[in-house]
Amino acid sequence: MNNNQIFVKKLRSSGLRPTKQRLHICKVLFDRKDTFHFTINDLADLVQRQLNKKISLATIYNTVHAFKKKGYLKEISINSDKNYFDTNISNHHHFFNEGTNELIDLKDKDVGRIKIKKNIPGKKIKFIEVIVKIANNN
Repeated sequence: MNNNQIFVKKLRSSGLRPTKQRLHICKVLFDRKDTFHFTINDLADLVQRQLNKKISLATIYNTVHAFKKKGYLKEISINSDKNYFDTNISNHHHFFNEGTNELIDLKDKDVGRIKIKKNIPGKKIKFIEVIVKIANNN
């Protein structure tokens, strides 16, 4: 199965029609070797530069959120006004560079065992995700 067929399948399984713009969004997101971290605006800028034409922010937003809902993307909240998305949907940790606004994968082997000492009655910990905020040295 070629990538275009995979992209069409992802779009359809997410409840989206496979338009030319959405197929290009898929290519940007999933046709890569390394993990891709992005905000909606970052993705919109990148897609528009590559297509060399305007693409609706609503199309980007709806596509990304449909992929997130289906489990193809993971959303990472940095603060109340900054959400990133990650093409690596496994449970893993991140560095967040506050100077460059860059999100960087942090491998599990680079984080020691984390022990949570508080329980919430009736709740079970699903997973633990650490975000380490870093600053540039000046």
